[in-house]
Amino acid sequence: MCASYGLDPRFTDSELLAAADEAVLEGLRTWAAENAGETLRPTGRNMRNLNPIVVRPESSPVLEPGWWGFLINGEPSKFPSINTRSERLQDRPGGLKGRAIVPATSWYEMQKPERRWNEFLIGDGTLFGMAAVTQRGRTPDGEWYTCYSIVMRPAPSHLVKLHDRMPLLIPASFSHDWLTAAPERDVIDQAIVASDELAERVHARPKR
Repeated sequence: MCASYGLDPRFTDSELLAAADEAVLEGLRTWAAENAGETLRPTGRNMRNLNPIVVRPESSPVLEPGWWGFLINGEPSKFPSINTRSERLQDRPGGLKGRAIVPATSWYEMQKPERRWNEFLIGDGTLFGMAAVTQRGRTPDGEWYTCYSIVMRPAPSHLVKLHDRMPLLIPASFSHDWLTAAPERDVIDQAIVASDELAERVHARPKR
């Protein structure tokens, strides 16, 4: 499962959006610079960190702060909700009603049984998008947030010895479809196929 990821403010190449939206990219640079060196982690009851996500409420993608993990009845969910398996969405496509793209430059996984952390990335400084499903959630103090769960798919053969799953990476060419297509099984099936090329480019190194 993906339980932390990075967003380097020095990102250069972008695999995030089909049409590079400067407002979104500038917003990411500003957020990342203000949080430079911080590992992005799930939002919690006490650690009220909000992470940038890309959504499409109207005509074009926008950046907004998201709560990583679902809020249920005003409380953080008691079931694991920071990740959602792609197979679950294929079986229950109703979970695709709300979607977002999570910007990142790397993510981290623990290799077992060695208990060694590895950093997974496409290239130094390459900005990419991870698929997420979303829903609105309310905190005990009445604040509403867009909550997100990162979609996880089976890892390709060259990574499976390090970890058997990885985030579903959304290439720029499929970003519009991921954010706007009808919430049907086809969109998750197509996203998995579209992600294969990016998945093959992923490499890992020991976490610094």
